[in-house]
Amino acid sequence: MATDVETAVAGAFREEWGQVVATLIRMTGDWDLAEECAQDAFALALRTWHRDGIPARPGAWLTTAARNRAIDRIRRETVGAGKLREAAQMLLPDPDPDDSGDSGVRDDRLRLIFTCCHPALAVEAQVALALRTLTGLSTAEIARAFLVPEPTMSQRLVRVKRKIRNAGIPYRVPPTHLLPERTTAVLGVLYLLFNEGYSASAGPDLLRPDLAAEAIRLARVLARLMPDEPEALGLLALMLLQHARRDTRVGPDGTLVPLDEQDRGRWDAGEITEGTTTLETALRRRRPGPYQIQAAIAACHATAARPADTDWPQIAGLYDELHKHTPTPVVELNRAVAVGMAAGPAAGLALTDRLAADGVLTGYHLLPATRADFLRRLGRHAEAADAYRDALALAGTAAERSYLTRRLAGLGTTDPGENSSAEVSVPADPVRRIDDRTKTEGRT
Repeated sequence: MATDVETAVAGAFREEWGQVVATLIRMTGDWDLAEECAQDAFALALRTWHRDGIPARPGAWLTTAARNRAIDRIRRETVGAGKLREAAQMLLPDPDPDDSGDSGVRDDRLRLIFTCCHPALAVEAQVALALRTLTGLSTAEIARAFLVPEPTMSQRLVRVKRKIRNAGIPYRVPPTHLLPERTTAVLGVLYLLFNEGYSASAGPDLLRPDLAAEAIRLARVLARLMPDEPEALGLLALMLLQHARRDTRVGPDGTLVPLDEQDRGRWDAGEITEGTTTLETALRRRRPGPYQIQAAIAACHATAARPADTDWPQIAGLYDELHKHTPTPVVELNRAVAVGMAAGPAAGLALTDRLAADGVLTGYHLLPATRADFLRRLGRHAEAADAYRDALALAGTAAERSYLTRRLAGLGTTDPGENSSAEVSVPADPVRRIDDRTKTEGRT
């Protein structure tokens, strides 16, 4: 059993890793050094918090420890006057933002995202580097998200860090006139960050609310920075509407709670109101985009007083519109879910079987899970059981596996005509393989 200190360090890693690394990158300009010193700081915390107690502000403690470690490394590795001045400079306060030459935004994590999303970098490299530095996901975890071998992803990360260093790409939020060229990538990274918190790709916990809340905070900063960009507002609205249901998506035993079984009285009414208001502001710009459409889908769910009040035909139509902007197989799967709820499971199964035959979502657990639900509702329990087993073999989190196991076990007693509202929410990420196969909300 984990000690209080181990639990505190694990919690601090989830909440503070991105901030510590982002701060060290700003101070040193060395991405590898920043990650290594951050790791050293967390290791030091494990050794010293047992003796000294858990600090009142773990993030500040870790940042100081990491900075001190970086200074020691720089001094030890090179004793020249230039390096000593560099180490001394790290002890000074930040320069005046008016002298920064950038947009004036002093948020280290947002600056890191914009740096990762520099147009000189390949899109997949942008997203991979942002995930690595902001979330602390391992190279192996990111490789699984991109469906590439771990050595390939490791080499990709090394190359993109080298390119940032050799090209002298500045660590900053760029001036206002340069923001549009990075908007799509930045929005995609923010939503990936949110989705990793909202529906983790792997591990014992489905939810990482600290990451989701951090993504919302950064989305608010971005929306203020770009008030005339409707997709920034759409993304913020989408996050708020999804996050409003966070307390009801997993039961006390850690099992997923389907949308139609969630206690709607516990949804965050304030976030739903803010989300719908933000969406209305975005739509008044009359420049619809994928995040606004996804937010409209989320609003259909969030504003339905009862599961039976959900406007599934409208949701299916919205997925048709989303497919025009984001023509991916996962969007087609989402539409199949909505059609299955609006027109019946046979109609949904026909669309899902077409996707299965194409083979484009092989390895994606929500495809067999969705087929299993349609088959269950049609009373074809033997086929449903096979599909649930396929989904179980592919599911990445304990909560998802627990849910699927419960569905499989209940096949003999479930009413074939029962409707189990399935909601699949797809990110409009700039990376096709991630967009097609990972970081979706699933069935809750």
